[in-house]
Amino acid sequence: MTEAHPAYDERPRRRGRKILVGLLVLLLILVGLAVVADRIAAGVAEDAIADQVRQELTQQDASAQPPDVEVGGFPFLTQVLNGKYERITIRLRDVAGTVEGNSVRLPELDVDARGVTASLDTIRSGQGDVVADRVDGTGTVSYDSLAAFLDRPGLKLAEKDGKLAVTAPVDILGQKLTVTGNAEVSVSEQGQVALRFSDLDAEGLPNVPMARVLLNNYARSISIDVPLPDLPFQLTVREVRPLPEGLAVTADARDVPINRLG
Repeated sequence: MTEAHPAYDERPRRRGRKILVGLLVLLLILVGLAVVADRIAAGVAEDAIADQVRQELTQQDASAQPPDVEVGGFPFLTQVLNGKYERITIRLRDVAGTVEGNSVRLPELDVDARGVTASLDTIRSGQGDVVADRVDGTGTVSYDSLAAFLDRPGLKLAEKDGKLAVTAPVDILGQKLTVTGNAEVSVSEQGQVALRFSDLDAEGLPNVPMARVLLNNYARSISIDVPLPDLPFQLTVREVRPLPEGLAVTADARDVPINRLG
């Protein structure tokens, strides 16, 4: 009767397992290196975009904290080869620009470009068109900036119950009163922020027709269209709405050449 030799049978199996484990480890290392290389390449692209944004802000006499750029989609290198980028997000903070001599502050401005097309030759040479199918922008305008355009000492704007509320000291028929009320906020045909104040009231307002006429005249005097600084990527303002932190601005653009941001 032939005796079994399990020790000899196990050696080839163990050797095979070691080879398989070694191959798996090698594969994981290669995948890890590929991911690292991909992220490095994406980081280089993000730095280049951030530098271009800084240059454009300088040309527009605007300032902001260093841009935070993120190239979305994975893998990045495949997008480079295809010449089509899924998404590029640019976050700007503390943006400040000058309009008609007044400083306009946007505490935040986020730009989201989707369907960005750029050929490999364009990336290599820096020459050619880089076009986004769609660009969306969201930001906030500080209430202090808006109040500066109204040019009324002591006037303050804020959000209250989802509306733009105003408080201001006024002198009506020799009495110092505090005016309160709300404004309708919309986007004008020129893309400006349209403020329309109505139904203002003042505690202690004299009960005479002239007092009401003067109050209505004050409401009309502060009902103006406020221009905004030029937004990057040809963004056009579509909607504005009051939020506690400022006036929220929503903008968009189609078929935008983003290799020149102005």
